[in-house]
Amino acid sequence: MNVLMIGSECAPFIKTGGLADVLGSLPQALKKQGNDVRVILPKYENMSDVWKEQLTHVDELNITLGWRNQYAGIEYIEYEGIPVYFIDNEYYFKRSNLYGYDDEAERFVFFNRAVMEWITSMEWTPDILHCHDWQTGLIPVFLHTHYKEVEKLQGMKTVFTIHNLKYQGVFAQSVLHDLMDYDESMMRDDAFEFFGDINFMKAALNYADFVTTVSETYAKEIQTPYYGENLDGVLRKRTDELIGIVNGIDDQNYNPMKDDALAFPFRSSLIKKAQNKMWLQEEVGLPVRKDVPVIGIVSRLVEQKGFDLIGRIIDELLYHEDVQIVLLGTGEYQYEQMLQWAQDRHPEKMSTNIRFSEPFSRQIYAASDFFLMPSRFEPCGIGQLIALRYLAAPIVRETGGLVDTIQPYNTETEEGNGFSFTHYNAHDMLYTIRRAIETYQEPATWQKLVKNICKSKFTWENSADQYMDLYQSMFR
Repeated sequence: MNVLMIGSECAPFIKTGGLADVLGSLPQALKKQGNDVRVILPKYENMSDVWKEQLTHVDELNITLGWRNQYAGIEYIEYEGIPVYFIDNEYYFKRSNLYGYDDEAERFVFFNRAVMEWITSMEWTPDILHCHDWQTGLIPVFLHTHYKEVEKLQGMKTVFTIHNLKYQGVFAQSVLHDLMDYDESMMRDDAFEFFGDINFMKAALNYADFVTTVSETYAKEIQTPYYGENLDGVLRKRTDELIGIVNGIDDQNYNPMKDDALAFPFRSSLIKKAQNKMWLQEEVGLPVRKDVPVIGIVSRLVEQKGFDLIGRIIDELLYHEDVQIVLLGTGEYQYEQMLQWAQDRHPEKMSTNIRFSEPFSRQIYAASDFFLMPSRFEPCGIGQLIALRYLAAPIVRETGGLVDTIQPYNTETEEGNGFSFTHYNAHDMLYTIRRAIETYQEPATWQKLVKNICKSKFTWENSADQYMDLYQSMFR
Protein backbone atom coordinates (compact mmCIF):
# COMPACT_ATOMS: atom_id res chain seq x y z
CA MET A 1 0.00 0.00 0.00
CA ASN A 2 0.99 3.64 -0.45
CA VAL A 3 1.02 5.39 2.94
CA LEU A 4 1.75 9.07 3.57
CA MET A 5 2.67 9.82 7.19
CA ILE A 6 1.90 13.43 8.13
CA GLY A 7 3.29 14.89 11.34
CA SER A 8 4.86 17.93 12.95
CA GLU A 9 8.14 16.24 13.92
CA CYS A 10 10.15 13.20 12.96
CA ALA A 11 13.41 11.69 14.21
CA PRO A 12 16.22 12.14 13.35
CA PHE A 13 15.37 15.47 11.70
CA ILE A 14 13.51 17.26 14.49
CA LYS A 15 12.27 16.01 17.85
CA THR A 16 10.63 17.22 21.04
CA GLY A 17 8.94 13.99 22.16
CA GLY A 18 7.70 10.50 21.40
CA LEU A 19 5.78 11.55 18.29
CA ALA A 20 9.10 12.04 16.50
CA ASP A 21 10.21 8.52 17.42
CA VAL A 22 7.02 7.07 15.93
CA LEU A 23 7.40 9.00 12.67
CA GLY A 24 11.05 7.96 12.55
CA SER A 25 10.52 4.24 13.16
CA LEU A 26 7.05 3.12 12.03
CA PRO A 27 7.63 3.94 8.33
CA GLN A 28 10.72 1.73 8.34
CA ALA A 29 8.78 -1.19 9.82
CA LEU A 30 5.96 -0.74 7.28
CA LYS A 31 8.46 -0.51 4.43
CA LYS A 32 9.91 -3.91 5.38
CA GLN A 33 6.45 -5.36 4.70
CA GLY A 34 6.58 -4.13 1.11
CA ASN A 35 4.71 -0.84 1.47
CA ASP A 36 5.66 2.47 -0.12
CA VAL A 37 5.72 4.78 2.91
CA ARG A 38 6.58 8.48 2.80
CA VAL A 39 6.69 11.24 5.42
CA ILE A 40 5.87 14.95 5.23
CA LEU A 41 6.57 17.57 7.90
CA PRO A 42 7.44 21.27 8.31
CA LYS A 43 10.98 22.48 7.65
CA TYR A 44 11.97 24.10 10.93
CA GLU A 45 14.77 26.59 11.50
CA ASN A 46 16.31 24.52 14.30
CA MET A 47 16.80 21.43 12.17
CA SER A 48 20.49 20.56 12.04
CA ASP A 49 22.44 21.99 9.11
CA VAL A 50 23.60 18.44 8.46
CA TRP A 51 20.07 17.67 7.22
CA LYS A 52 19.32 21.05 5.63
CA GLU A 53 22.38 20.76 3.38
CA GLN A 54 21.13 17.43 2.01
CA LEU A 55 17.66 18.66 1.02
CA THR A 56 16.71 18.96 -2.65
CA HIS A 57 14.19 21.59 -3.77
CA VAL A 58 11.56 19.79 -5.86
CA ASP A 59 8.58 22.16 -6.19
CA GLU A 60 6.89 25.30 -4.96
CA LEU A 61 3.22 26.04 -4.37
CA ASN A 62 0.97 29.01 -3.69
CA ILE A 63 -1.19 28.47 -0.61
CA THR A 64 -4.34 30.50 0.05
CA LEU A 65 -5.36 31.18 3.66
CA GLY A 66 -8.37 33.48 3.60
CA TRP A 67 -7.04 36.75 2.10
CA ARG A 68 -3.39 35.60 2.36
CA ASN A 69 -1.30 34.05 -0.39
CA GLN A 70 1.72 32.23 0.97
CA TYR A 71 4.71 30.50 -0.59
CA ALA A 72 5.32 26.82 0.16
CA GLY A 73 8.54 25.23 -0.99
CA ILE A 74 8.73 21.44 -1.21
CA GLU A 75 12.10 19.99 -0.26
CA TYR A 76 13.08 16.35 -0.26
CA ILE A 77 15.51 13.84 1.19
CA GLU A 78 15.57 10.06 1.13
CA TYR A 79 16.51 8.69 4.54
CA GLU A 80 17.21 4.97 4.88
CA GLY A 81 14.95 4.28 1.92
CA ILE A 82 12.06 6.49 3.14
CA PRO A 83 11.20 9.58 1.04
CA VAL A 84 10.74 12.56 3.37
CA TYR A 85 9.20 15.86 2.21
CA PHE A 86 9.51 19.18 4.01
CA ILE A 87 7.13 22.14 3.70
CA ASP A 88 9.31 25.24 3.60
CA ASN A 89 8.03 28.67 4.63
CA GLU A 90 10.35 30.90 6.64
CA TYR A 91 7.55 33.18 7.90
CA TYR A 92 5.90 30.27 9.73
CA PHE A 93 8.79 27.93 10.52
CA LYS A 94 11.99 29.98 10.76
CA ARG A 95 11.67 30.29 14.53
CA SER A 96 13.64 29.17 17.56
CA ASN A 97 11.01 26.70 18.81
CA LEU A 98 8.65 24.23 17.15
CA TYR A 99 5.54 25.24 19.10
CA GLY A 100 4.10 27.83 21.43
CA TYR A 101 3.45 30.91 19.28
CA ASP A 102 0.46 33.27 19.19
CA ASP A 103 -0.21 32.41 15.54
CA GLU A 104 -0.15 28.64 16.10
CA ALA A 105 -3.50 28.21 14.34
CA GLU A 106 -2.28 30.04 11.22
CA ARG A 107 1.00 28.11 11.14
CA PHE A 108 -0.68 24.71 11.12
CA VAL A 109 -3.63 25.64 8.92
CA PHE A 110 -0.94 26.63 6.42
CA PHE A 111 0.88 23.33 6.92
CA ASN A 112 -2.29 21.27 6.42
CA ARG A 113 -3.29 23.21 3.28
CA ALA A 114 0.21 22.89 1.87
CA VAL A 115 0.17 19.14 2.47
CA MET A 116 -3.16 18.81 0.65
CA GLU A 117 -1.93 20.90 -2.27
CA TRP A 118 1.24 18.83 -2.53
CA ILE A 119 -0.77 15.58 -2.53
CA THR A 120 -2.82 16.85 -5.46
CA SER A 121 0.35 17.93 -7.34
CA MET A 122 2.76 15.04 -6.76
CA GLU A 123 3.01 12.14 -9.19
CA TRP A 124 2.70 9.53 -6.43
CA THR A 125 -0.78 8.75 -5.05
CA PRO A 126 -1.25 7.63 -1.42
CA ASP A 127 -3.89 5.08 -0.43
CA ILE A 128 -3.72 6.12 3.23
CA LEU A 129 -3.18 9.56 4.75
CA HIS A 130 -1.97 8.77 8.26
CA CYS A 131 -2.21 11.93 10.39
CA HIS A 132 -0.58 12.38 13.80
CA ASP A 133 -1.88 14.67 16.57
CA TRP A 134 -3.74 17.97 16.36
CA GLN A 135 -1.16 19.68 14.14
CA THR A 136 -2.40 17.48 11.26
CA GLY A 137 -6.05 17.35 12.34
CA LEU A 138 -7.37 19.39 9.40
CA ILE A 139 -6.27 16.86 6.77
CA PRO A 140 -9.33 14.56 7.20
CA VAL A 141 -11.61 17.64 7.25
CA PHE A 142 -10.14 19.20 4.12
CA LEU A 143 -10.31 15.86 2.30
CA HIS A 144 -14.08 15.72 2.87
CA THR A 145 -14.79 19.43 2.24
CA HIS A 146 -12.49 21.67 0.17
CA TYR A 147 -10.96 18.77 -1.77
CA LYS A 148 -13.88 16.35 -2.04
CA GLU A 149 -14.27 16.96 -5.82
CA VAL A 150 -10.58 16.39 -6.65
CA GLU A 151 -10.47 13.24 -8.76
CA LYS A 152 -7.03 12.12 -7.58
CA LEU A 153 -8.17 12.09 -3.94
CA GLN A 154 -11.25 9.92 -4.49
CA GLY A 155 -11.09 6.77 -2.40
CA MET A 156 -8.22 7.89 -0.15
CA LYS A 157 -8.64 6.88 3.49
CA THR A 158 -7.55 8.79 6.57
CA VAL A 159 -6.21 7.45 9.86
CA PHE A 160 -5.79 9.86 12.75
CA THR A 161 -3.51 8.87 15.64
CA ILE A 162 -3.79 10.44 19.09
CA HIS A 163 -0.41 10.53 20.81
CA ASN A 164 -1.59 12.63 23.74
CA LEU A 165 -5.23 13.71 24.06
CA LYS A 166 -4.32 16.56 26.38
CA TYR A 167 -3.00 18.68 23.48
CA GLN A 168 -5.86 19.40 21.06
CA GLY A 169 -5.32 22.64 19.14
CA VAL A 170 -8.12 24.82 20.53
CA PHE A 171 -8.52 28.26 18.92
CA ALA A 172 -11.01 31.10 18.50
CA GLN A 173 -14.00 30.59 16.21
CA SER A 174 -12.76 33.39 13.94
CA VAL A 175 -10.08 31.01 12.58
CA LEU A 176 -12.79 29.12 10.68
CA HIS A 177 -13.55 31.96 8.29
CA ASP A 178 -10.32 33.93 8.48
CA LEU A 179 -7.97 31.04 7.65
CA MET A 180 -10.03 28.10 6.43
CA ASP A 181 -12.86 29.59 4.35
CA TYR A 182 -15.57 27.90 6.41
CA ASP A 183 -18.77 29.54 7.61
CA GLU A 184 -20.65 29.05 10.87
CA SER A 185 -22.12 25.77 9.61
CA MET A 186 -18.88 24.08 10.75
CA MET A 187 -19.56 25.16 14.33
CA ARG A 188 -21.32 21.86 14.96
CA ASP A 189 -20.71 19.16 17.51
CA ASP A 190 -19.88 16.74 14.68
CA ALA A 191 -17.33 19.21 13.24
CA PHE A 192 -15.22 21.85 15.05
CA GLU A 193 -17.39 23.26 17.87
CA PHE A 194 -15.79 23.05 21.33
CA PHE A 195 -17.31 25.19 24.11
CA GLY A 196 -17.61 28.19 21.77
CA ASP A 197 -14.14 27.71 20.28
CA ILE A 198 -12.88 25.37 17.57
CA ASN A 199 -10.83 22.25 18.18
CA PHE A 200 -8.54 20.77 15.50
CA MET A 201 -8.34 17.38 17.17
CA LYS A 202 -12.09 17.13 17.66
CA ALA A 203 -12.60 17.86 13.95
CA ALA A 204 -10.14 15.10 13.08
CA LEU A 205 -11.95 12.65 15.36
CA ASN A 206 -15.20 13.48 13.59
CA TYR A 207 -13.90 13.29 10.02
CA ALA A 208 -11.16 10.62 9.98
CA ASP A 209 -12.09 7.20 8.64
CA PHE A 210 -10.37 5.54 11.57
CA VAL A 211 -8.87 6.71 14.86
CA THR A 212 -5.99 5.05 16.64
CA THR A 213 -4.06 5.76 19.78
CA VAL A 214 -0.85 4.37 21.15
CA SER A 215 -1.99 1.60 23.50
CA GLU A 216 -5.06 -0.56 24.01
CA THR A 217 -5.68 0.61 27.57
CA TYR A 218 -5.37 4.30 26.64
CA ALA A 219 -7.96 3.74 23.88
CA LYS A 220 -10.39 2.57 26.58
CA GLU A 221 -9.38 5.20 29.15
CA ILE A 222 -9.96 8.19 26.86
CA GLN A 223 -13.58 7.16 26.40
CA THR A 224 -14.17 7.98 30.10
CA PRO A 225 -14.62 11.47 31.62
CA TYR A 226 -11.53 11.13 33.85
CA TYR A 227 -9.11 10.66 30.95
CA GLY A 228 -11.21 12.05 28.10
CA GLU A 229 -10.17 15.73 28.26
CA ASN A 230 -13.74 16.76 27.30
CA LEU A 231 -13.62 14.63 24.14
CA ASP A 232 -14.76 11.35 25.70
CA GLY A 233 -18.26 11.75 24.19
CA VAL A 234 -16.86 12.10 20.67
CA LEU A 235 -14.58 9.12 21.23
CA ARG A 236 -17.43 6.96 22.52
CA LYS A 237 -19.34 7.74 19.32
CA ARG A 238 -16.34 6.48 17.35
CA THR A 239 -15.74 3.43 19.54
CA ASP A 240 -16.22 1.03 16.60
CA GLU A 241 -13.55 2.91 14.63
CA LEU A 242 -11.13 3.42 17.53
CA ILE A 243 -8.31 1.04 18.46
CA GLY A 244 -5.08 1.16 20.42
CA ILE A 245 -1.81 -0.08 18.94
CA VAL A 246 1.11 0.05 21.35
CA ASN A 247 4.27 1.76 20.12
CA GLY A 248 7.48 -0.16 19.74
CA ILE A 249 11.10 0.87 20.07
CA ASP A 250 13.93 0.60 17.60
CA ASP A 251 15.78 -2.33 19.12
CA GLN A 252 18.87 -1.60 17.00
CA ASN A 253 19.05 2.02 18.13
CA TYR A 254 18.42 0.98 21.73
CA ASN A 255 20.86 -1.92 21.89
CA PRO A 256 23.01 -2.13 25.04
CA MET A 257 25.44 -4.41 23.20
CA LYS A 258 26.21 -1.73 20.57
CA ASP A 259 25.50 1.49 22.46
CA ASP A 260 28.48 3.85 22.19
CA ALA A 261 27.25 5.81 25.22
CA LEU A 262 27.89 2.89 27.59
CA ALA A 263 31.14 2.32 29.44
CA PHE A 264 30.52 -1.44 29.39
CA PRO A 265 28.34 -2.78 26.55
CA PHE A 266 26.34 -5.85 27.53
CA ARG A 267 23.59 -8.16 26.32
CA SER A 268 22.26 -10.14 29.29
CA SER A 269 25.20 -10.14 31.70
CA LEU A 270 24.34 -8.84 35.15
CA ILE A 271 28.07 -8.61 35.86
CA LYS A 272 28.54 -6.13 32.99
CA LYS A 273 25.39 -4.29 34.05
CA ALA A 274 26.81 -3.95 37.57
CA GLN A 275 29.99 -2.47 36.05
CA ASN A 276 27.85 0.19 34.37
CA LYS A 277 26.22 0.89 37.71
CA MET A 278 29.52 1.41 39.50
CA TRP A 279 30.79 3.56 36.63
CA LEU A 280 27.72 5.81 36.87
CA GLN A 281 27.92 6.02 40.65
CA GLU A 282 31.44 7.36 40.33
CA GLU A 283 30.40 9.76 37.54
CA VAL A 284 27.62 11.36 39.61
CA GLY A 285 29.42 11.29 42.95
CA LEU A 286 27.42 8.60 44.74
CA PRO A 287 29.09 5.91 46.86
CA VAL A 288 30.36 3.18 44.54
CA ARG A 289 28.53 0.06 45.69
CA LYS A 290 27.59 -2.91 43.56
CA ASP A 291 25.12 -4.23 46.14
CA VAL A 292 22.86 -1.16 46.47
CA PRO A 293 19.81 -1.03 44.16
CA VAL A 294 19.74 2.01 41.86
CA ILE A 295 16.44 3.55 40.74
CA GLY A 296 16.69 5.51 37.51
CA ILE A 297 14.30 8.29 36.46
CA VAL A 298 14.49 9.91 33.02
CA SER A 299 11.51 12.17 32.48
CA ARG A 300 9.92 15.53 31.94
CA LEU A 301 9.37 16.93 35.43
CA VAL A 302 5.62 17.52 35.28
CA GLU A 303 2.59 16.35 37.23
CA GLN A 304 1.48 13.96 34.46
CA LYS A 305 4.65 11.95 35.10
CA GLY A 306 3.82 11.44 38.78
CA PHE A 307 6.21 13.90 40.40
CA ASP A 308 3.60 15.02 42.92
CA LEU A 309 3.62 11.41 44.18
CA ILE A 310 7.41 11.29 44.23
CA GLY A 311 7.51 14.56 46.17
CA ARG A 312 5.33 13.10 48.91
CA ILE A 313 7.49 10.04 49.63
CA ILE A 314 11.03 10.77 48.45
CA ASP A 315 12.33 11.86 51.85
CA GLU A 316 10.80 8.82 53.57
CA LEU A 317 12.16 6.49 50.88
CA LEU A 318 15.70 7.85 51.02
CA TYR A 319 15.75 8.08 54.83
CA HIS A 320 14.60 4.51 55.50
CA GLU A 321 15.79 2.45 52.50
CA ASP A 322 19.25 1.43 51.35
CA VAL A 323 18.80 2.70 47.81
CA GLN A 324 20.18 5.25 45.37
CA ILE A 325 18.24 7.40 42.87
CA VAL A 326 19.72 8.96 39.73
CA LEU A 327 17.39 11.42 37.98
CA LEU A 328 17.69 13.22 34.66
CA GLY A 329 15.19 15.72 33.30
CA THR A 330 13.84 19.25 33.16
CA GLY A 331 10.38 20.64 33.72
CA GLU A 332 8.31 22.61 36.19
CA TYR A 333 10.23 24.76 38.64
CA GLN A 334 8.54 23.30 41.73
CA TYR A 335 9.63 19.77 40.85
CA GLU A 336 13.15 20.84 39.90
CA GLN A 337 13.45 22.52 43.32
CA MET A 338 11.97 19.55 45.17
CA LEU A 339 14.40 17.13 43.54
CA GLN A 340 17.36 19.43 44.16
CA TRP A 341 16.28 19.62 47.83
CA ALA A 342 16.20 15.80 47.97
CA GLN A 343 19.79 15.67 46.73
CA ASP A 344 20.92 18.32 49.21
CA ARG A 345 19.25 16.41 52.06
CA HIS A 346 20.49 12.95 50.97
CA PRO A 347 23.71 13.53 48.97
CA GLU A 348 24.83 9.91 49.53
CA LYS A 349 21.64 8.53 47.96
CA MET A 350 20.30 11.04 45.40
CA SER A 351 21.77 12.47 42.20
CA THR A 352 19.57 15.16 40.64
CA ASN A 353 20.53 16.26 37.13
CA ILE A 354 18.33 19.12 35.88
CA ARG A 355 19.22 18.93 32.19
CA PHE A 356 18.80 16.53 29.33
CA SER A 357 21.40 14.47 27.54
CA GLU A 358 20.63 11.51 25.31
CA PRO A 359 23.93 9.69 26.08
CA PHE A 360 23.50 10.28 29.83
CA SER A 361 19.93 8.95 29.67
CA ARG A 362 21.22 5.71 28.15
CA GLN A 363 23.89 5.45 30.84
CA ILE A 364 21.15 5.72 33.48
CA TYR A 365 19.07 2.99 31.82
CA ALA A 366 22.12 0.72 31.64
CA ALA A 367 23.16 1.36 35.25
CA SER A 368 19.75 1.19 36.92
CA ASP A 369 18.25 -1.87 38.53
CA PHE A 370 14.81 -0.22 38.52
CA PHE A 371 13.18 2.46 36.38
CA LEU A 372 10.45 4.52 38.08
CA MET A 373 7.54 5.78 35.98
CA PRO A 374 4.49 6.52 38.21
CA SER A 375 2.47 8.46 35.63
CA ARG A 376 -0.98 9.90 36.29
CA PHE A 377 -1.71 8.99 32.66
CA GLU A 378 0.56 7.65 29.93
CA PRO A 379 -0.74 7.12 26.38
CA CYS A 380 2.04 4.65 25.62
CA GLY A 381 5.35 5.53 27.21
CA ILE A 382 8.78 4.76 25.83
CA GLY A 383 10.84 4.91 29.02
CA GLN A 384 9.60 1.56 30.32
CA LEU A 385 10.35 -0.09 26.95
CA ILE A 386 13.91 1.25 26.87
CA ALA A 387 14.34 0.17 30.50
CA LEU A 388 13.37 -3.39 29.60
CA ARG A 389 15.86 -3.36 26.74
CA TYR A 390 18.62 -2.31 29.19
CA LEU A 391 17.53 -4.86 31.85
CA ALA A 392 16.10 -2.36 34.32
CA ALA A 393 12.87 -3.52 35.98
CA PRO A 394 10.14 -0.87 35.49
CA ILE A 395 8.09 0.30 38.48
CA VAL A 396 4.95 1.83 36.98
CA ARG A 397 1.42 2.89 37.69
CA GLU A 398 -1.20 0.80 35.93
CA THR A 399 -2.38 3.22 33.27
CA GLY A 400 -2.31 3.48 29.48
CA GLY A 401 0.63 1.86 27.75
CA LEU A 402 2.30 1.10 31.09
CA VAL A 403 -0.28 -1.50 32.03
CA ASP A 404 -0.17 -2.93 28.49
CA THR A 405 3.58 -3.51 28.57
CA ILE A 406 4.50 -4.17 32.22
CA GLN A 407 3.21 -7.27 33.99
CA PRO A 408 3.87 -7.28 37.76
CA TYR A 409 6.25 -10.02 38.84
CA ASN A 410 4.53 -12.91 40.60
CA THR A 411 6.81 -14.91 42.88
CA GLU A 412 4.48 -17.93 42.79
CA THR A 413 4.13 -18.28 39.03
CA GLU A 414 7.48 -16.59 38.27
CA GLU A 415 5.76 -14.52 35.57
CA GLY A 416 6.06 -10.79 35.01
CA ASN A 417 8.64 -8.23 33.92
CA GLY A 418 8.36 -5.43 36.49
CA PHE A 419 6.31 -3.95 39.31
CA SER A 420 3.10 -1.92 39.29
CA PHE A 421 0.50 -0.25 41.48
CA THR A 422 -3.11 0.53 40.63
CA HIS A 423 -4.21 3.68 42.45
CA TYR A 424 -2.65 7.09 41.96
CA ASN A 425 -1.50 7.14 45.56
CA ALA A 426 1.94 8.01 46.94
CA HIS A 427 2.05 5.31 49.58
CA ASP A 428 0.83 2.62 47.18
CA MET A 429 3.83 3.62 45.08
CA LEU A 430 6.14 3.53 48.09
CA TYR A 431 4.90 0.07 49.05
CA THR A 432 5.57 -1.14 45.49
CA ILE A 433 9.10 0.32 45.49
CA ARG A 434 9.82 -1.47 48.77
CA ARG A 435 8.49 -4.73 47.33
CA ALA A 436 10.80 -4.27 44.35
CA ILE A 437 13.79 -3.69 46.65
CA GLU A 438 12.95 -6.88 48.58
CA THR A 439 12.92 -8.81 45.30
CA TYR A 440 16.32 -7.37 44.39
CA GLN A 441 17.71 -8.58 47.72
CA GLU A 442 16.79 -12.19 46.86
CA PRO A 443 19.35 -13.14 44.16
CA ALA A 444 17.56 -16.24 42.87
CA THR A 445 14.23 -14.42 42.51
CA TRP A 446 15.93 -11.41 40.95
CA GLN A 447 17.62 -13.54 38.30
CA LYS A 448 14.28 -15.08 37.35
CA LEU A 449 12.79 -11.60 36.91
CA VAL A 450 15.74 -10.49 34.78
CA LYS A 451 15.32 -13.59 32.61
CA ASN A 452 11.69 -12.53 31.99
CA ILE A 453 12.83 -8.99 31.17
CA CYS A 454 15.25 -10.40 28.58
CA LYS A 455 12.29 -12.06 26.83
CA SER A 456 10.18 -8.88 26.67
CA LYS A 457 9.94 -7.75 23.04
CA PHE A 458 8.25 -4.53 21.95
CA THR A 459 9.53 -3.93 18.44
CA TRP A 460 8.04 -1.82 15.66
CA GLU A 461 7.50 -4.96 13.58
CA ASN A 462 4.71 -6.05 15.95
CA SER A 463 3.08 -2.61 15.75
CA ALA A 464 3.44 -2.49 11.94
CA ASP A 465 1.56 -5.79 11.63
CA GLN A 466 -1.41 -4.26 13.44
CA TYR A 467 -1.33 -1.07 11.37
CA MET A 468 -1.26 -3.14 8.19
CA ASP A 469 -4.32 -5.11 9.33
CA LEU A 470 -6.07 -1.78 9.97
CA TYR A 471 -5.10 -0.26 6.61
CA GLN A 472 -6.24 -3.32 4.68
CA SER A 473 -9.54 -3.55 6.58
CA MET A 474 -10.46 -0.05 5.38
CA PHE A 475 -10.55 -1.22 1.77
CA ARG A 476 -12.56 -4.41 2.27
